[in-house]
Amino acid sequence: MPEEGARPPREVRVVRVMGTVFSFDVRTPMTPQIRRALDEAEDWLRRVDAVFSTYRPESEISRLAAGTLTLDRCAPEVHEVLALCAEIAEESDGRFTWTPGGRLDPSGMVKGWAAEAASDLLFAAGASDHCVNAGGDVQARGSAAPGRPWRIGLAHPHHPGDLTAVVTGTDVAVATSGTAERGGHIIDPRTGRPATDLVSLTVVGRHLTRVDALATAAFAMGEDARDWITDLPDIEAFAVTPEGRAWQTPGLPLWLPTHPA
Repeated sequence: MPEEGARPPREVRVVRVMGTVFSFDVRTPMTPQIRRALDEAEDWLRRVDAVFSTYRPESEISRLAAGTLTLDRCAPEVHEVLALCAEIAEESDGRFTWTPGGRLDPSGMVKGWAAEAASDLLFAAGASDHCVNAGGDVQARGSAAPGRPWRIGLAHPHHPGDLTAVVTGTDVAVATSGTAERGGHIIDPRTGRPATDLVSLTVVGRHLTRVDALATAAFAMGEDARDWITDLPDIEAFAVTPEGRAWQTPGLPLWLPTHPA
């Protein structure tokens, strides 16, 4: 057995897909099965992009939106994602939407869902310690090294290059919604306008599919998100306002470095 704190084996792969960068960081000793799983995970992400891209007119989601393809002829993944969207929309009282401005666009669900599924492929192949980073949203499994949890920095929305906090844990998912990189792109379905109460909101939990979608919904809620997230089991949040004020839900300290998860 490796000693606690010892340097782990490491295999890193980077994939540019879905308009962002995905990275796989595997800390389990490499085997042929894990290497094949990495190939499968990369192929999976490219398939998801081909099916769900709203920028490709030939994608199933674009054809479904245009009315040239019916839902019953779509891939099973489309049915799964739209069902997940409906669940989060109901749970968030409509703050999560897959039809912004009346157009079909489940992008707020797809990236986290795809990354968690890729993580599942690696785990099933024996990669018990790994991290999938989907453009800054993270699904981590196991440990970064023997006796060491994963450490995930939360970027400061007002000070590029700085961090507002560091989340630590094993089997942890972290997703952030905000305006720092893409401006006001998250629409509040109540008003039809970009949400502006917050500049950054991070949600922490166990499963990136859920965490990523909740982050989008919570950002649209603004200040109301604190009470909503607090009432959700096994979910915590950290937010920054336009004035630089920060708040967090009561259970977040369990995920911070002084309180190892």
